Amino acid sequence: MSKPSPAPPPKLLVEERQRQIVELARAEGRVTVEGLVERYGISAVSIRRDLEYLEQVGSLKRSHGGAVPAASSQLDVPLPIKETRRLPEKRRIGEAAARMIADGETIILDSGSTTVEIARQIRQRKWKSLTVITNALNIALELSGLPSVRVMMLGGMLRQTSYSLAGPDAEQALSRLTADRLFLGVDGLDPAVGVTTPDPQEASLNMLMIKVSREVVAVLDATKLGQRSLSVIAPVRSLHVVITDTSASKVHADAIRKQGVELVLV
Repeated sequence: MSKPSPAPPPKLLVEERQRQIVELARAEGRVTVEGLVERYGISAVSIRRDLEYLEQVGSLKRSHGGAVPAASSQLDVPLPIKETRRLPEKRRIGEAAARMIADGETIILDSGSTTVEIARQIRQRKWKSLTVITNALNIALELSGLPSVRVMMLGGMLRQTSYSLAGPDAEQALSRLTADRLFLGVDGLDPAVGVTTPDPQEASLNMLMIKVSREVVAVLDATKLGQRSLSVIAPVRSLHVVITDTSASKVHADAIRKQGVELVLV
C-alpha cells in the first residue's frame, strides 16, 4: 500500500514569507531558489519575485541561484515585513497607548509598525475632536475619512522602507507646531545609549518631535530592548513613558525605571 503524499505547506501571506526568507538568509548565510521552492511549495517565479523585492528594499543581495544577506539588512527592515513580527504584542501596545489619548488633544504619531497599531485603535473610538500630526503615509491613510480627526502630514523625502517622510522640509513644518503627546516608534532602546533608529534624517526629525511635545511615549515590543541601531535619537531620560510587552526582562525594566521613566508592560 503506497504512502499518502505529504500535505502541502500552509499558505503564508507574502509579507510573512518574505520576512521568513530574510531571517533564514541571516541564520544560514544564504538561501537558494531551489531550497525556497521546496520549503514553501510555490513556483520559482514567485520566489524570484520575492528575492527581487527584498533586494530592492535592501534586505538581501541576489546571487546566482539565490540570495545572501545585504550589508544593510541589520539596519533597516522594510515596514511590511516588520508588521508581521510580534503582531499580538504590538496590538496590545497600541491599545494601551490609545487609552492615554484624551479628546481634544494634538498628538504626534511617528512612523513604525507599532505606531500604526495606535492609529488603528484611534479608528475604533469616537472623538469630538482630535488632531494627529504624522510623518507616515500609511498612518495618514489609516486615519483618513474620520470627520472628527484632523490629520496633519509633514513634508519631506520619502523613505520607501518605512513609508515615512523626513529631511529639512519635514523639520521646518514640525518646528512651527506643538503637541500634547508624542508616540515614538524606535528600532532600539539601550538604557546606556538611548533610543535609536536606522536613518540619520529620521533621527533628526524624531529629536524635534521630542522637543515640541509635552509628553513623550516610546512604544516598542520587548525584542527592541537592549538593541542599538545606527542613529541615536535621544537618551532614555528624555522619555516620560515606555510601553512594551510583558516579555521584557527584569534587567531592562529596572534600567528604564532607574532613569525616572514610567514603564508600562502589557
